[in-house]
Amino acid sequence: MSRLKNSVHQAVLFDLDGTLVDTAPDMVRVLQALQRDHGVAPVGYEVGRSNVSNGAVGLLRIGFPDADGILLEELRLEYLERYSAGICVESTLFLGLDTLLVALETAGVPWGIVTNKPAHLTDPLLRALQLEERIACAVSGDTLPLRKPDPAPLLHACRLANIGPQVAIYVGDAARDIEAGRAAGMSTVAAGYGYITADDDPGRWGADAVASDTEELAQIVLKAVNLDP
Repeated sequence: MSRLKNSVHQAVLFDLDGTLVDTAPDMVRVLQALQRDHGVAPVGYEVGRSNVSNGAVGLLRIGFPDADGILLEELRLEYLERYSAGICVESTLFLGLDTLLVALETAGVPWGIVTNKPAHLTDPLLRALQLEERIACAVSGDTLPLRKPDPAPLLHACRLANIGPQVAIYVGDAARDIEAGRAAGMSTVAAGYGYITADDDPGRWGADAVASDTEELAQIVLKAVNLDP
């Protein structure tokens, strides 16, 4: 059920990993290779996938649960070096979302990205996916001193896109995304198809709507911006 008001929204902002782009194939691949090279049995793909939204450190904590702070930092640097070298081997837009983006672009509805992924990883990924020239704004995890769940990155994205937060929708696959969106005064949609652990429930995040898959997300978004499919 959606609580988004129709026809009052003028822009759409997306989280990146697990919401707009399926980066799990590359991020989990790098983790598994790193584990093998360090003599550790690789985690299963689905376990890794569900933790991708927690970034490199989140993945390393499940891949190397006994690592102390010093080793974890060494592993983080090695992971990021490897991931940077193959950031878009298998990563792709989630099925059907390019059609949604084209519909927004055709109607002149700006869309952008607000992610906790650092810019040195966000920017090459967007270039590889040929999204860089299409977005109204891209705010990374290190663009500002504050990251989600703080609303500051979302408010900054609105300023860059020249729209008010009250007419923007934010879509994300983590509770911190919805928390940030609500604090910014935006409408929010939980991407229930994203990178979500088995013990988490998007229905409890307080979003205005929950999309179980990308087809439902497209329906929710298009209706909210007065572009009923």
